[in-house]
Amino acid sequence: RTGGSSGSVSYTHELGDLSDLRDGEIRACPGIGTHGVVVCRVAGQLHALEDNCSHANTPLSQGRLSETVLVCPLHGAGFDVTDGSQSGPPAWKGVPCYAVTETDDGASIDLTPLGGNRPGDNFDVGGRPKTR
Repeated sequence: RTGGSSGSVSYTHELGDLSDLRDGEIRACPGIGTHGVVVCRVAGQLHALEDNCSHANTPLSQGRLSETVLVCPLHGAGFDVTDGSQSGPPAWKGVPCYAVTETDDGASIDLTPLGGNRPGDNFDVGGRPKTR
């Protein structure tokens, strides 16, 4: 957590050099957040999700990436790496998705979940209104 000059708080974490991560590859980054994060490269861009299946409490980094969907190794629940939304059963909710910035100096992650998935918000992962 770092503070800015205006008093705002930023939740960033350095991921290091990920230039060797090729399209279609995933990498676990343990020790970040509660469950760690999994970083994926799709079409040249880095995406990050919480490394924990919302259905089975299993590391998503042990799964496989199929286009933009990260598939859990346990029961096949799929999560879109661009927004964290689930692609259908058996998962009934998505997982937190985070912004990744990549520069010549390395990559960093902002641990503020994208899509309105913050405690107390009336939105699910991916920015959809909660219905339950």
